[in-house]
Amino acid sequence: MVSSSIKTYSYLPDECWESIFRFIINQYQTVPHSFFSRHSESILNSLSLVSKQFLSITNRLRLSITVVNFSPTISIRPIFQRFTNLNSLKFALYNELDGFLCKISHFPLKKLTSLIISNRHTIPANGLRVFTQNITTLTSLTCFDIADFNTTDLFLIAECFPLLEELNLSFRSGWKNKNKVTHYNNYCDGVEALSLALLKLRKVNLSGFPMSDKSIFHLFNNCKLLEEVTMFWCDQMTIAGIASAIRERPTLRSLSFCNAFFNLKDAEVSVSSHFIDSLLSLKGLTSLTWWFLNISDEMLYSIAREGLPLTRLVLKYCFGHSYAGIFCLLSKCAGLQHLDLQRAGFLNDHYVDKLSLFLGDLVSINLSECMDLTYSTLFTLVRNCPSLSEIKMENIGSKSVENSDSLPDFGVFPQLKYLYLAENSWLSDENIIMFASIFPNLQLLDLNSCNHISEGICQVLRRCSNIRHLNLAHCSRVNLLGVNFVVPKLEVLKLSDTKVDDETLYVISKNCCGLLELFVDGCNDVTEKGVKHVKENCSQLREHGYVRSSP
Repeated sequence: MVSSSIKTYSYLPDECWESIFRFIINQYQTVPHSFFSRHSESILNSLSLVSKQFLSITNRLRLSITVVNFSPTISIRPIFQRFTNLNSLKFALYNELDGFLCKISHFPLKKLTSLIISNRHTIPANGLRVFTQNITTLTSLTCFDIADFNTTDLFLIAECFPLLEELNLSFRSGWKNKNKVTHYNNYCDGVEALSLALLKLRKVNLSGFPMSDKSIFHLFNNCKLLEEVTMFWCDQMTIAGIASAIRERPTLRSLSFCNAFFNLKDAEVSVSSHFIDSLLSLKGLTSLTWWFLNISDEMLYSIAREGLPLTRLVLKYCFGHSYAGIFCLLSKCAGLQHLDLQRAGFLNDHYVDKLSLFLGDLVSINLSECMDLTYSTLFTLVRNCPSLSEIKMENIGSKSVENSDSLPDFGVFPQLKYLYLAENSWLSDENIIMFASIFPNLQLLDLNSCNHISEGICQVLRRCSNIRHLNLAHCSRVNLLGVNFVVPKLEVLKLSDTKVDDETLYVISKNCCGLLELFVDGCNDVTEKGVKHVKENCSQLREHGYVRSSP
């Protein structure tokens, strides 16, 4: 009977195996962390080694590839003949991109919908023209951190990508071409051309782009299907300009912007009643993200009274409001799933306890830099928010908790999977061992710059067998020599600027063989001998995931 069952399962049709593989991969694609997309890729790599049948199936399941560099002498035909279902291509720091785009445009990439180009000096204009003449299915374009992006590139995008639904032209840290900031009228013309050409545009990210109020108005007025707008670090944008633009697009569902490093005099006054009225006209608004904005309790009261269907609320580094305003708003947001109140100075443990009673659907929360909080808030949140899977409490006040002796018997909360506690210098081995007992299903643990962590991290790894991402960078006392047991799922380990040495790397490489990325830059006790151990035992480790320490 057993042999018959084995025989039956070994000859399952491709469709069954493909469904099984998709189910496994989808468990990670639903999580908003980049390292899980890397894990999905590692799953495909592992499965492809089992048999020719599995190799064929995983080839069909691979939907995206990233090209960092590519020799012109290597044939690209085998790549695109092997992966026939690609829907996304990403190019980073690629020098010969014009020619490469021309070459791949001749392959029948009929399912390709997304193109990502990042960290380049210029847009590959000639390559894009040829590429889009032959591949007409693109609906998503990202041109991220293009140093010499200019207004002619906007006209090029308008010409080549008429079917775009998503467009990202953002810069990591603001507009880089400071010598061009006086030419806003030229960029305004380009944005207007974009808005008139891209009739299907639904989602746009122009963070760091030289957007003026006039540009914003063109965008909102002409893109009738626009639903999601992100505009951080746009230094010519004003609150009044945003308010006027919002009036032109009442179907907007997501709005994200900040008021930092531009028009600082406006930051000292609360947003106007005109802006509040415009915001309240967005009856379908589900996501609201503000950074560095002076908002009043009256504004929060107004949003609460209007009953906007918010599921995401981010008030990062905002000021001018109080606990009363937040209490009123959260009491009316029954379906809130994501909440960010970073550096809300008025919050304390008692206030969070009260607020948590309204947050039954909460999935993630960020309370970093709230200096009056202690880690008792951590337990309050998981007790009152049964769906909560991610908590960020970096750089909070202290560890002091009333009746702390009872905390080890607090209970077990398997729903919490992602815990960020960086820059909490008071965290001790005892604390993190207790957390490991209470949160046994942790998959990500960030303890960056927690200087009192030492051997206790070994107990955490033993108790939390599902950990895939561990950040111990700048933990000056961390000691991993006690990891004398297999840690099967660990994929990303950050040890930058710690005192790890070759002996520690040997222990890690023997027991953490599934590592994809290991960071040890700034670890002066690491030599070539330790590096050799890692390379021999961690066969899946990627070159770009290992950063050599400085001599």
